[in-house]
Amino acid sequence: MERSTADGALEALMASAAALVVVVPGPESAGACVPDPLRTQADGWLDSLQEACRLQAATAAFIVHAAAGFADATRAMSRPDEQPHQRLAQEMGIVSELACVMTVSERSASALLAQAHELTTALPLTLAALQSGDLSWQHSRVMVDETTGLDAAGAAALEARFLGPDVPDAAKRCPAGDLVPSRFRAKARTWRERHHPVSIEKRHARSVLDRRLEYVPDRDGMAWLSAYLPADQAAGIWNRTTATARTLQGPAETRTMTQLRADIAAQLLLSAGFTPSSPAAGSTDTAPGNSAGTCSVSVNGGVARSTSDGTRTSTGFSDGTATSSNDVVAGGVPAADSANASDVAAGQVPSPAAQVLVTVPVFALMGLTDEPADLDGYGPIPASMARKLVADGSSSFRRILVDPRDGAPLEIGRQSYRIPAAMRQWLRMRDGKCPFPGCNNQSLDNEADHILAWAHGGTTGASNLGQLCRKHHRLKHTTTWAPTGACKDKPPGWTSPTGRHYPSEHHDWEPPQLPAAVQDALHALDRTPARNRNRVLDPDSEPAPDPHPAMASVRGPDW
Repeated sequence: MERSTADGALEALMASAAALVVVVPGPESAGACVPDPLRTQADGWLDSLQEACRLQAATAAFIVHAAAGFADATRAMSRPDEQPHQRLAQEMGIVSELACVMTVSERSASALLAQAHELTTALPLTLAALQSGDLSWQHSRVMVDETTGLDAAGAAALEARFLGPDVPDAAKRCPAGDLVPSRFRAKARTWRERHHPVSIEKRHARSVLDRRLEYVPDRDGMAWLSAYLPADQAAGIWNRTTATARTLQGPAETRTMTQLRADIAAQLLLSAGFTPSSPAAGSTDTAPGNSAGTCSVSVNGGVARSTSDGTRTSTGFSDGTATSSNDVVAGGVPAADSANASDVAAGQVPSPAAQVLVTVPVFALMGLTDEPADLDGYGPIPASMARKLVADGSSSFRRILVDPRDGAPLEIGRQSYRIPAAMRQWLRMRDGKCPFPGCNNQSLDNEADHILAWAHGGTTGASNLGQLCRKHHRLKHTTTWAPTGACKDKPPGWTSPTGRHYPSEHHDWEPPQLPAAVQDALHALDRTPARNRNRVLDPDSEPAPDPHPAMASVRGPDW
C-alpha cells in the first residue's frame, strides 16, 4: 500500500472534519438577529448531518486503506519460500490481529480485509467516491458484493456504469450516492443481470436446483419460515397474499398489512395440501381411497381431484357450497386452485394466478433473442420464464409499448379524472415502486394520485401522476412535502418542508436487443443506395427508376 494513497485518504478525512465544524449551528443561530432562528438552527443541524455522513464515509475509506496497508506490509515481511500451511497461518494471524485492534469478531475482520482488498485493487472509482464522501460505506459494500464473480472487465464496466465520468443520463439524474443502499443494490443487480458474461438462462438453470424451504426457530414462541424459489413463483405468492390482504382491510380490521400477509400465508399453507397417490420408488403402498396416477388436494375440508386422464372432480367445501379459486373462504383466504394438482405432485409448480406484471421484449417473447425480461418488483428474469408466464397466464398480462430507441414505455394520454386500469398498469411500469426516496413498497401496494390536484387544474396524464404507497400518500396530503413534475419515463421527485429537493429513482431502460438476422438486414440497408433500399426489404421488387439520369455521373453510384 503506497503512503500517498493513505495520505490522500487522511487529507479527505481532515477536510470533512473541517467542513463539519463550519456548519454545526452555534449559539448565535438562536439569537434575535436571525429572521427565523428556529428554521436557521434546523437547517444548520441538517447541514451538520450531511457533513457528518461525508466524514463517516471518509473515515471508512481511511479504515480501508489502513486495513489493506497492514495486510500488505505483513505479507511483505514473510519469507518467499514459505510453505502453504505457513501462509495460511499468517493469514489467520492477520485476521486475528485486526479483530483485536478493532474489537470486532474475526468473521467481521475477515470480511473487512476481503472488501478492502477489492476496493484497493479492483474498484478505484468506488474507493475514490467513498473517500470524497459521495458514496457511503454501505454503498461501497454493495459494489463489492455485486462485482463478486465478475472478471476484471465486467467489474470495471459495472463500476463505470454508476460512478464513471461518462455515466448515462438516467443514472446522472439520481446518482448512486443519492439512492439508499437497498435501492442501489437493486439497480446494480439489474445491470449485472443484463450484462453478465454468462447467460441468465444458464445461471437460472443452476440456481433453480438450490430451491428450498427453511425453518429457523426464534425467541418468544416465534419462528422464521423462508422459501428460496424462482422469481415468478415468489412474486406471484407475494402479490396474491397482498391482494387478498387488501380485500380484508377495513374499519373493523385491526391487523396491519404485514400481519394480514403472514396470517393469509399461514392459512393457505396449513389448510391446503396434496397427497400424491403414486407409490414411492420401491414401495407398493398407496394412499387410502386413491388409485394410482391421481392426486388429491384438500382446501379447508374440500377436495379437488386431478386424475391421470386430465379430468377434474370436486367435492366442494365442508359447508357444501362450491367455491372458485377467486372466492374468499374462512379467514378471508382465497381457496387454492387445484387445477394443476397433478403437476405439483410431479414436481412442477403452476404459474402464479395472481397478476404479475412483466415487460418482455417482443423478440425475446418470440424466442429470437435471450434478452432478459423485467418482472415488476424484482428485476431481470430469464426470457424462458417470461414466455412461460405469458403462455400460462395471459389473462394477467397487458401489452405496454416501449420506445425502441431507449426501451422506455411510451406515453398514454388521458383527459378524465378517473384513472383507467390501463393507465394504472402503465404507472406500475414507469415507477416500479413508490417514488418517494428510499421507499421499497412495490407497485401492487400503491395508489395512483394526481401530483397537481384535478380541482386545481391538474390533468390525468403521465406527467401529472405518481404511484405512492399509503404512507407517503398520507405524507403528501398532511404535510408540506410536495412531489415535483414527472414525465413519461421519469417518476416525480420530492421537495421537503426545508426546501431541499430529492430526485426520484429512474429506471435504467436500455434499447431492446435485435436478432442477428435483423441486425444484418439493417447493416445491409445502411450500405445500400437510397433508391435501391426497397429491394433489401423485398428482393423481388424492381429498382426505382432514376428520375434524373443525366445527374448519375455527378451523384455517383451510392445515390
